[in-house]
Amino acid sequence: MLNPYSKHLYVRIWLAVAGGVIALTFVASWLMRIAVENERERVANVPRSVVVMDDKDNVIGSGSAMRVPGRGIEFDVSLDDGRKLSLQMARREDTPGPDGKRPPPPWWRTPYGPGWLIVLVGMAVALGVYPIVRRLTKRLEVLQGSVKRWGEGDLSARVPEDGQDEVADLAHRFNESATRIETLVRSHKSLLANASHELRSPLTRIRMALELMGEHPSAVTRAEISRNIAELDQLIDEILLASRLDAREADMGTIESVELMGLAAEECARTEAELEVPAGTDSGALTVRGVPRLLRRAIRNLLENARRYGAGEVSLQLEADGGQARLVVSDRGPGVPTALRERIFEPFYRLPGASEREGGVGLGLALVKSIAERHGGSVRCEGRAGGGASFVITLPR
Repeated sequence: MLNPYSKHLYVRIWLAVAGGVIALTFVASWLMRIAVENERERVANVPRSVVVMDDKDNVIGSGSAMRVPGRGIEFDVSLDDGRKLSLQMARREDTPGPDGKRPPPPWWRTPYGPGWLIVLVGMAVALGVYPIVRRLTKRLEVLQGSVKRWGEGDLSARVPEDGQDEVADLAHRFNESATRIETLVRSHKSLLANASHELRSPLTRIRMALELMGEHPSAVTRAEISRNIAELDQLIDEILLASRLDAREADMGTIESVELMGLAAEECARTEAELEVPAGTDSGALTVRGVPRLLRRAIRNLLENARRYGAGEVSLQLEADGGQARLVVSDRGPGVPTALRERIFEPFYRLPGASEREGGVGLGLALVKSIAERHGGSVRCEGRAGGGASFVITLPR
């Protein structure tokens, strides 16, 4: 049966480090002990010369000294008068003190020699490594817990981004991915909820028209049914397009060079809007990379929105500004309050008082924003001098 602690990464890392330190400690201690013993044996087997002098520093004899294991140092001396002496120097630990007792051995001396100091150092290193390893793996455990919560459905789960190492980078990337997915899921939920609501209105009108038209429907009834069917068709088309634009991996078409001047001219002619291009502007300066049908859809939505809710003139202005192309659609309608200039790009949002009978289902501007962002650009709403509103699309050239 596996130890439950073996499931924890910090325990395994710490045990690996501590085990390596302990193994190294014992090997080093063993090698040192062998080295010390070899040195002692070498020194013990090599005699050293000894000179005997009297109190007047005259040499009266000579001999040799040799260390004998377990007995200390022995001296064999031959004097000039023919006498031979044998002296023995007891080991320091065997020499009694002034009180007649043997002194205790030094604190650093043990039967194993200095190897126990290495063992203590190894234990200190093992204990010191533990909090470092634990701090690192604690952050991984926090990341694991957040990922688990997020996988169980808590899309708001995030990870603290502490530090500047690989773990912090992983936490940052997880938070970014979680935010994008949470936004996408909320967008889809909102889209489905609003779509179900918007679908009820034309379906209800069609049902009522069918009940009232009788055996011989009038031209007005037929026209009303046709209008509601067209509204349903438009709503379904825009819902599908919005869903595909939200799904970044969806293939929206071939990306190619698109001349905005040509697209703008065609759409302005269709909606009877005025096209304004600064004199001397080259069409190449208004060429961007993108999907032609999506860019056409964005321009058409802005022009139809301006024609529907604006009053009087509708104009489209093209400009080249450094590395960007700008497309500005302006009208002379009531304008958009400053506080609502961000909300009008939300799916199915309509300004207070906007009539559903004017056409449109509240997805036009949301699609414009998605198309602009899909092409690496942006869209914003501005007030217009003299009254009205201007919608500005900025795209990279």
